[in-house]
Amino acid sequence: MRLWMIIFPLFMSFICNGVLAKQSDQQYCLPNQSCWPTKAQWDELNKQVNGHLLQGYSPLSPCIQDAKSTACQKVLNKLKNPYFIESQAGATQSNGWVDAWKSAVSAYVVAVENTQEIAAAVNFARKHRIKLVVKGTGHDYLGRSNAPNSLLIWTHKLRKVTIHDHFIPQGCPKTHTPTTTVTIAAGTRWLEAYKEVTTHNGRYVQGGGCVTVGAAGGFIQGGGFGSFSKKFGTGAAGVLEAEIITADGTIRTVNACQNQDLFWALKGGGGGTYGIVSKITLQTHELPALFGKVKGTITAKSDVAYAKLIHYFIHFYRLNLNNEHWGEQVSLAPNNKMNFSLVFVGLNKAEVDKLWQPFFSWLTKKPEQYQFHFNSTTRPAKHYWDFDYLLANAPDAIMMNQEKNRSVGEFWWASDQSEVSIYINYFLSMYLPFKLFAKENSAQFAKTLFDASRFTEIVLHFNKGLSGASSEALVHQKNTAMNPEVLDAAALVIISGGQQDTYDPIASHQPDLFKAKEAIKKARKAMELLHALSPGSGTYPNEADYFIKNWQLALWGSNYPKLLQIKHKYDPQNLFTCHHCVGSE
Repeated sequence: MRLWMIIFPLFMSFICNGVLAKQSDQQYCLPNQSCWPTKAQWDELNKQVNGHLLQGYSPLSPCIQDAKSTACQKVLNKLKNPYFIESQAGATQSNGWVDAWKSAVSAYVVAVENTQEIAAAVNFARKHRIKLVVKGTGHDYLGRSNAPNSLLIWTHKLRKVTIHDHFIPQGCPKTHTPTTTVTIAAGTRWLEAYKEVTTHNGRYVQGGGCVTVGAAGGFIQGGGFGSFSKKFGTGAAGVLEAEIITADGTIRTVNACQNQDLFWALKGGGGGTYGIVSKITLQTHELPALFGKVKGTITAKSDVAYAKLIHYFIHFYRLNLNNEHWGEQVSLAPNNKMNFSLVFVGLNKAEVDKLWQPFFSWLTKKPEQYQFHFNSTTRPAKHYWDFDYLLANAPDAIMMNQEKNRSVGEFWWASDQSEVSIYINYFLSMYLPFKLFAKENSAQFAKTLFDASRFTEIVLHFNKGLSGASSEALVHQKNTAMNPEVLDAAALVIISGGQQDTYDPIASHQPDLFKAKEAIKKARKAMELLHALSPGSGTYPNEADYFIKNWQLALWGSNYPKLLQIKHKYDPQNLFTCHHCVGSE
C-alpha cells in the first residue's frame, strides 16, 4: 500500500477538526438580512464597474408566467442553442442534477469587460460577505457557475485571442527560451481559439472537444482533456502564464518565474477556487498535416459473443491503440452493441486501415456472431474547425448558430446536441489504470465490463488518461496539480444519463424523478462493479460524480495537501467556495 494511502485519512481528520482548514460553512449575507448591501452601496458598485451591474434575470421567466405562451415556446427553442445560453447571465448549459442542484439566478451580475471590474466585484463581495460565483459559458456539470442570492462575475464579454511568436513569461530572465503561444481572455470559447490558432495561423493548441466551452475557465483549471491529449497533453499542462484576481482584489501574473505556487495550483487544481482568471497563455504546437476519425458499430448476436468481443477489443487496444496516436471513445451498451468514435493523429488512412485489419478479420470469420460496419476518414488538420470547410464537406457534423447577433462561423458539433440543456440524472466516472488491460487481468476486466453493460451504457474515453502518451505530454503533465493517477490511466470510464426538455421551474417540464431514480440505481450498480476492480481509482474533477465520497483523494490524490495550503495562503477567508473544490469541505 502506498504511504500516501495511509497518511491521507490522518490528514483529512485534521481538516475535519479544523487544524488545517477554516470552517467550510461560512455564512453568507442574504437579501433579507440587515447586512445585505443597500441600494446606495449597489449603486456605488455599479459606478466602479462602469455601469455593468445587472439584476439577475432568468430566460425562463416567460414560461414561469405562462408555460403555454408563444413567448415561452420561443425561449425553449432558443435554449437548445448553446450560444444563446451563453448570452444569458441567468442560464447554464446543464439545467440541474437530480437531488443535487438546480440552476439558479444570481441576485446581481457584473458583466465585466476588464480586469479592474473583476477586482472591484471581488472586493465588494468580500466586504459584504456575499456568495460569489463565476461564469463564462456556463458549462459545469456540478453546478458551480450558479447560485441563488449571489453576485455573479460574468466573463462572457472578455473574448480575445492573441498569438505570440516569441513569448517569454513575465518576470523570467531574457535568457529564457521564447516559445510560440496564444493568450486567451476569460470569456473566449474554444471555437474562437481554434479559429485563430489553427485555421488562421496553422498551429495547434490543446483544448477541449466541445467548441462552445470556455477556453480559460474551469476546463483548463480542472485539467482539460481534449481529443488528442495522448499526443499533446492536457490543457493544464500547456499553461505558461495566467492573470488572476485573488480574494484580496490583487491582480497577479503567475508563471514559472513568479507566484510559482499559485501558478501550479491553477494547472489542474480546480476552477473557482484560488481566484478569477482573466486571461491565460497556452503553449501552441506544430500542426500535423491530418486529423482522422474511425467510426463504426459492432452488433453481437448473443451475450456470449458480446463478452468475447469485449475481451478481444481489450487485447487489440493493448497492442495497437494505447499510444499517442489515438483518442476519444468506445461505448458498450445493454443491447450488445459496441460503438466506436475514435480519432487519430500522426497516421494516414492507409496506415490506420492496415492497423485495424486484424480486428476486422477476426469479426469477418464469425458472421454468425457479429454484424459490423466501419469507416475511417481524414481531414486536413488546418480545416478541422474551419466553418466554411465543414459546411462544404461535412454539413451534417455541425449545428449552426442562428441567433441574429451571432458572429460569423459559429457552430457546435451535432454530436454534442444531446448535452445542451440536459437535466442530469447521474454522472459517474473513474480512471481505469492500464494494468486492467494487461494480459493477465484482461479476462476479469472484460467480464466486468460485460456485466456492467447489462445495467446501462458504459463509455471508455481513451483520451482522458495518459497511459501510452507521448514523452513530451508526460513530462509536462508531471508539473501540474492534477491527480497523479492520470499518468497511468488508460482511459476514463463514464456512465451518464439525463433528461431533455426538462426545466425545474416550469410545472409542465419538471424532471421525471421516478424514472430518473430507477436509472440511477442501475448506473450505480454498474459503477460498483468497476470500482471493485480498482478500489483506489480516482477521477477527473470536471466529470466527477456530485456525490463522490472521499472527493479530496479521488480528485487530486497526493496533491491535495499542497493545494489546500495554497488555497489558505491566497484565500484565507474562503471567499471562493464551490462544490468539491479545494478548501470547500
